[in-house]
Amino acid sequence: MSPTIEVGAPKARARTIAALIALFIVFCGLFVTSAPALAAEGDPYRISGNVQLNGEPLEGVALLVDGPGGPQAVVTDENGQWSAQVPERGETYTVTLDENTLPEGIAVVDEADETPNVKEVEMGQGGRVTVNFFIGEGERNVTSFFDQLVQRLVQGVSFGLMLALAAVGLTLVYGTTGISNFAHGEMVTFGAIAAYLLVGPATLALPWWLGYPAAIVLSAVLGLLLDMIIWRPLRKRRVGVVQLMIVSIGLSLALRYLFQYIIGGGTKQLPGADAPKIALFGAVTMSVIDMVSIAISIAVIVIFALWLTRSRLGKATRAISDNPSLAAASGIDVDYVVRVVWIVSGALAGLAGVLFAYYRPGLKWDMGAQLLLLMFAAVVLGGLGTAYGALVGALIVGILVEASSLWIPADLKYASALFILILILLFRPQGILGRSERVG
Repeated sequence: MSPTIEVGAPKARARTIAALIALFIVFCGLFVTSAPALAAEGDPYRISGNVQLNGEPLEGVALLVDGPGGPQAVVTDENGQWSAQVPERGETYTVTLDENTLPEGIAVVDEADETPNVKEVEMGQGGRVTVNFFIGEGERNVTSFFDQLVQRLVQGVSFGLMLALAAVGLTLVYGTTGISNFAHGEMVTFGAIAAYLLVGPATLALPWWLGYPAAIVLSAVLGLLLDMIIWRPLRKRRVGVVQLMIVSIGLSLALRYLFQYIIGGGTKQLPGADAPKIALFGAVTMSVIDMVSIAISIAVIVIFALWLTRSRLGKATRAISDNPSLAAASGIDVDYVVRVVWIVSGALAGLAGVLFAYYRPGLKWDMGAQLLLLMFAAVVLGGLGTAYGALVGALIVGILVEASSLWIPADLKYASALFILILILLFRPQGILGRSERVG
């Protein structure tokens, strides 16, 4: 006779679920009352400037403006002028002049600054900042292609590990329920917003060692509530896969605009997001928070792998992913395991949201939506329904996204991962670690 997965006393489980629901309701009250409402901010703010050589304008010089809202590439006009619109006041922006677009033998010169082609400015209350570059003859500070490649690879691994945390939860849900959860990006956003409301100086201002674990717990509670209120009733009604996908898209939109209503359309920063970078080797620089994020990602992935392969619940999860009907016939409580999967998925998504808010840096109401296609790319690339495949796929996507910016504009780097995904699926539709299935 096959072993049965013990579920626990129903009354104790009911009390636990009731306590979690109460905790979640209390947090939602704080969520609404402590967060600022969306305010009309008018036109975007502007950073502008001139690039001149001995008083003469230089046309066609490329600059990159980076900060809240993401990187923007601009080019000087015939008058040597450039400008970029940015979304936030009181934030720091970095303006980098691409010396490769300067005339031969010309460089940005400043004896007191080792990187005179890079300037940091803060957008004040006036909403306008001017950044000018003084150009003269001199030697350029050039980073070799190899050093740039190493730096991008390190950043790609960091991004891939963070992406893996979110993608593993997404593929677990798909493997056990068949749901392509398009609201998973909003679960990532929820983790970042919960962390901001708990530890932000303008909100509850809890210590990080208390606020961040609490945000992850609340993300797990969100996963539990979504399963109890939406997904389990739909499973009981045997709703089709297409209908479930449509429900998840609607849920994604509803949550996304609820987040915008609560925290506004601007970019928020978690404490310590402006930590200074430390030179490690070559051109690779990372802050302490970046290194801690990588360590946390690796530790959580190892713990998750051990849980999936060594624990009874982990083995039951894999059994349900392989064959739900056979797993139920062998005595596994499928509903209970699926509920645990939603809790784990929510917790991993919440952790990924906190780490992505530091990697980006900053959090926005739609940050999860920006990651959603990359998460699906990682899941499909690695193999649908396989947790290890999602990990491998996420690392590949992360490295490709960062390394591709050496050859293509930064605004298009996410498209490179989707292009590689198409190529892989043309030759191996089941993904790298997926198994081919016979249809019909």
